[in-house]
Amino acid sequence: MVVRVSSAFAVAFAIAGASMAARAEIAVSSNDAHTVTVNGQQIAADPVAADTLSIVDLAKYPPQITATIDLPGSVVGPPYAVAVAPDESFAIVSSATKLDPADPKKIVPDDRVSVVELADGPKVVQQVSAGAGATSAGMSPNGSLVLVANRTEGTVSAFRLNNKRLEALDKIDLGNPKAGPSGLAFVSDRVALVSRDGDNMISVLRIDGDKISIDPRPLTTGVRPYTLGVGKDGNLAAVSNMGRGDGDIDTVSLIDLSSEPFRTVETISVGASPEGLRFSPDGKFLAIGCQEGTTKKNGSPFQTATGRLLIYAIQGKNLRKVSEAPIGHWSQGIAFSKNGDTIIVQNMVERTLSVFRFDGQKLTAGTPIAIGAGPAALGTAWR
Repeated sequence: MVVRVSSAFAVAFAIAGASMAARAEIAVSSNDAHTVTVNGQQIAADPVAADTLSIVDLAKYPPQITATIDLPGSVVGPPYAVAVAPDESFAIVSSATKLDPADPKKIVPDDRVSVVELADGPKVVQQVSAGAGATSAGMSPNGSLVLVANRTEGTVSAFRLNNKRLEALDKIDLGNPKAGPSGLAFVSDRVALVSRDGDNMISVLRIDGDKISIDPRPLTTGVRPYTLGVGKDGNLAAVSNMGRGDGDIDTVSLIDLSSEPFRTVETISVGASPEGLRFSPDGKFLAIGCQEGTTKKNGSPFQTATGRLLIYAIQGKNLRKVSEAPIGHWSQGIAFSKNGDTIIVQNMVERTLSVFRFDGQKLTAGTPIAIGAGPAALGTAWR
């Protein structure tokens, strides 16, 4: 395994014994080096390079990358393929695609899920199989259960989490191999949500010990519900509805989780391809990353020069736009610092992290951070 530590942090690492948890404010970025986009088409990268995982220190401004290791990851699926433990001692990272071992010019589904030690590393301590197209990963609030959405095969894998190791528990069949389970988020230890962009609904998963069942009533938000997040207090969820991806404006919906049955209470137009989605740590804001037309082929009437980061204030069960700023091409995950005044956004094409200061009203852009491979999924210990 290759570990790369920036020279600026080498002395600090030696003094602190390389303890990631000591800073208590990191983001974990999964970076896809095997997928690139060329004139609107996703193809295998040439030359071949290893996917990586990077640790981003958010404790100070500007944020800095402190370490990078080789680790399988993928841009396919929502940018929530990283789940970080509340104490930041380890992370769960899934990989939805890989290069075909028989033909490195082809990209095929992957099923690998890795456990990465952060407190004394980073280093890979376990790797298990979920299902084909393993994408969004979620960790229950009590730390006993991990769920992984298997996008290609229409299932959700359940793992018991025991002493920072995964033990296969069950695989939940959604009843449609083309359901496209994508976004996944825990509401509580007993309830989780999974978005299904293949059949345009959101399933509610009921958890009773080792038994996981699907609630008979699905939720309806919009066309191709995709990236899914739950706010700080667990009373509100948000989902990006990706639409047909053909240039029309797309939407984001809010789901009221404060009482049963859960229900969609707000859907607003935000922009094209709103794949990035993240609540602020205090639950007062929702950040949305719209790719717009940055992945369209040259000459397309829908091609745009930049994506957009949008910030909405949450007012009860409604959204009010407060700010926006340009970001890079094919944007992915978003993360806030713990106090909410720093935001980073992943840009796959530029292989950078956009950096912003946010004062509750205005976004101020900082210098982007180069990350080496295409940043594809992003996680923090807080939601």
